[in-house]
Amino acid sequence: MSGELAGKVALVTGATRGLGLAIAQALAAEGATVVVSSRKEDACREVAGKIASTYGVATLALPLHVGHWDEIEPAVATVVERFGHLDILVNNAGIAPLAPSLLEVTEALLEKTMEINLKGPFRLMAVAGAHMRERGAGSIINISSIGAVRPSPAEAMYAAAKSGLNALTQAFAQEYAPQVRVNCVLPGAFETDMAAGWDEEFIDLVTRNLPAGRLGRPDEVASMVVHLAGDRSGYTTGALIAVDGGRTAVY
Repeated sequence: MSGELAGKVALVTGATRGLGLAIAQALAAEGATVVVSSRKEDACREVAGKIASTYGVATLALPLHVGHWDEIEPAVATVVERFGHLDILVNNAGIAPLAPSLLEVTEALLEKTMEINLKGPFRLMAVAGAHMRERGAGSIINISSIGAVRPSPAEAMYAAAKSGLNALTQAFAQEYAPQVRVNCVLPGAFETDMAAGWDEEFIDLVTRNLPAGRLGRPDEVASMVVHLAGDRSGYTTGALIAVDGGRTAVY
């Protein structure tokens, strides 16, 4: 299949819904082989099958709990064994628990948030990045959050983990340079399954002062990921790129 990413193999975590699904579809649309990863094997198989039939690319369903350190290296090895190489890693999997107060945050919830949003991406970048450097090229894209730079008390755990992911992005961009580029996208509020539960009053509150005046569409993050995955962004590494409708520009 032709496309900007034809011949490349991409691993996307949290790829069965929301932004991750949109990213996996956009990479496939540009010809990439897509490894669909999430915790639930059935969901991975369903999405991988749909992407293969829709875009005519090879896919692989790869169940993976990114918070489990010992699953990371075997998962990357499975991809390399199946396709011979891994060119693109998108660290998208995450959880965003809210707490009624910071005093009520439990140790278990804090550890779980850090495991999935920070520890897992760290290990994935380390293992996949080492493979990419050995091959001589690769692109890693981390999906952070605008909450990392505009945190609220309710999302403090999530914001702290994503702030750490921002720091890891810039550290790994140096660690595996110049062969591997590492960048980070910071989405704002988007129309995902999470937003489906928001009422009009809350959406108005979120969008009222945004220069864009609306929630983002998942494809607007996905297109940025495709750009960062491809050769046209060859001089971009260590970057933290806000895709937030202008939120950081105004408040």
